[in-house]
Amino acid sequence: MTDAAVIRAEGLAKIYGRTVAVDHIDFAVAPGEIVGILGPNGSGKTTTILMLLGLTEPSAGRAEVAGFDPLRAPLEVKRRSGYLPDQVGFYDAMSARDNLAYTARLAGLARSEIDARFAAAMRRVGLSDVAGARVGTFSHGMKQRLGLAEVLMKRPQVAILDEPTTALDPHSTQEFLEMIRGLKADGTAVLLSSHHLDQVQSVCDRVALFNRGRIALSGSVTELAGRVLGGGYVIDIETHGPGVEVLLAAVPGVVRVQKLTAGPGSERWRVDCQRDQRAEIARALGAEIDLVGIQFAAPSLNEVYTRYFAEVRDEC
Repeated sequence: MTDAAVIRAEGLAKIYGRTVAVDHIDFAVAPGEIVGILGPNGSGKTTTILMLLGLTEPSAGRAEVAGFDPLRAPLEVKRRSGYLPDQVGFYDAMSARDNLAYTARLAGLARSEIDARFAAAMRRVGLSDVAGARVGTFSHGMKQRLGLAEVLMKRPQVAILDEPTTALDPHSTQEFLEMIRGLKADGTAVLLSSHHLDQVQSVCDRVALFNRGRIALSGSVTELAGRVLGGGYVIDIETHGPGVEVLLAAVPGVVRVQKLTAGPGSERWRVDCQRDQRAEIARALGAEIDLVGIQFAAPSLNEVYTRYFAEVRDEC
């Protein structure tokens, strides 16, 4: 693992009786990197987060967050990391300012710094105008923003976000994702757990796919597409003419051909390839097929996830 990593797991395991919740996993996250952790319920994601936060003891292996062992130095880890769960807990009868000042003092932040950091964090999450309002009057989305402001106040080296966009409307979700990108710009290492695969793909540099307590796959979406779909290059094509699917499938290096839509006089296709094969595809279609358009498309994390777990089920 890289020495620059600020989140690190080596042989990390958690066993409850005969149940292996996390099975000796290794991973690392560097400063300014956003890594998504994905997988079905019970695959080990939440238990991994709890071990990183020092909230449960590993059965084997070790974890390190911002240079500290979460079990031996939990207060040091809490000072240098921020955690945002899907349901943020605040004191409803207290104002946003009082809630965050209280948690900042618990985290060891000097009183002389709290006001300035609070104001800066509230500006970044768009809540400056409700700083003095009771949190009990906040919507779910506002509470999530306040939770992120609490993370920002620490100026953490590490941020662990567990389903942070649950129940947010589309506009709020996009704003929240932009705030997560802001953490990356700050140099914060971000670990993002989410079931919203499109959101993970839009912000994450890498993803780790959990299955039965292990990290089954890890890498960029393009890398995972190469391993799961058979090709790391995805090409979208729009055509007029018959027999397109047969012609595309016959091109050497084409792994899969999928029909997307069919219009009054055109069809759209998605082709998974082993390399950039746009020129070969154009030649293969020949003069009888009217090639309206051909372009790269981003591999879909949803496709990777769906295909991988379908294959895992078929092997059982």
